[in-house]
Amino acid sequence: MNLIVHGPAGVGKTAAVRALGAATHSDADTDVIELNVADFFQRTKREIRDDPRFSRFLRGQTAFSKQYRRGGKSNRYKRQWSKRAMISHVLQELAATAPADGSYKTIVLDNAEAIREDFQQSLRRVMEQHHHTTQFIIVTRQLTRLIAPIQSRCVPVAVRTPTDAEMTAVLERILSAEEIGVTDGATQVITAKADGDLRRALLLLQLAADQSDPIDAAAVTEVLSTFNGTETVRSVLDAAAAGDLSTARSGVETLTEEEAQTPSEVLDTLLSVAATYPEAYGERNIIRLHQLAGEVDLRIAEGGAGVVHLMALLGAWGLGREQIQGSVEA
Repeated sequence: MNLIVHGPAGVGKTAAVRALGAATHSDADTDVIELNVADFFQRTKREIRDDPRFSRFLRGQTAFSKQYRRGGKSNRYKRQWSKRAMISHVLQELAATAPADGSYKTIVLDNAEAIREDFQQSLRRVMEQHHHTTQFIIVTRQLTRLIAPIQSRCVPVAVRTPTDAEMTAVLERILSAEEIGVTDGATQVITAKADGDLRRALLLLQLAADQSDPIDAAAVTEVLSTFNGTETVRSVLDAAAAGDLSTARSGVETLTEEEAQTPSEVLDTLLSVAATYPEAYGERNIIRLHQLAGEVDLRIAEGGAGVVHLMALLGAWGLGREQIQGSVEA
């Protein structure tokens, strides 16, 4: 049975799917194949070809199409394929491989809101061809981004935002398993600040545990004071203003990966930190940053590749900042 697991960020969708795979496959390491859509659509063709998970499928030549053969060439090197053709071929090969144990295997497509519509059509055909031996589980924050033929072939499973009581229970269970004490209602403070995002609550708990054992309110307060990454955001803005997008991207990835902030949260922090330092960036530059952020906010909300859009914002802002600063100095 194909599934679409959908719900807000940080509520445990991917963790639930992994637990399902472990419970339904005796050899889950082999028969559960997890692919993050970003592994495809935010990478170049060379990066995809060099990935050890996919490289064996993308070497050599293959018969390509009747139209190509009519041109007098019977084969075509796979490196000449479009990215869509490469991705479709990899997925087809993964789906066609027999399960290591049991009657079927599971392919998980995480962050599926970033899948382009043309690839969704290819995915639909693969699902039809291998529905007897391959289960597809599509994980997404935006169900509406998936085309109707995909939705009609899957059972939707909604994962809601956990309540504060449920989040506190999870944190307390982890603290008990790790034998870490807690005082002063620190877990309730973490739950309140996480605002329904269990992934963020777990990260806050881990950071607080690094500060003290038992965890107390002072440790949580110290973690919260630095958790939004104000210093990192300032370094990102400074790097973008100087045209150093490599350093800026490293900072953005730190915020989204290590500190588990969503792209929307990073965007909000960029705007608030920039507004805090008008003497460093200039009021006209801050206004322009807000103007550029409007479209980026929309694209992120629609399920686009968040880091890519944030970097596009920083690149455009850095270039415009030089132009504005030059005219002011003149």
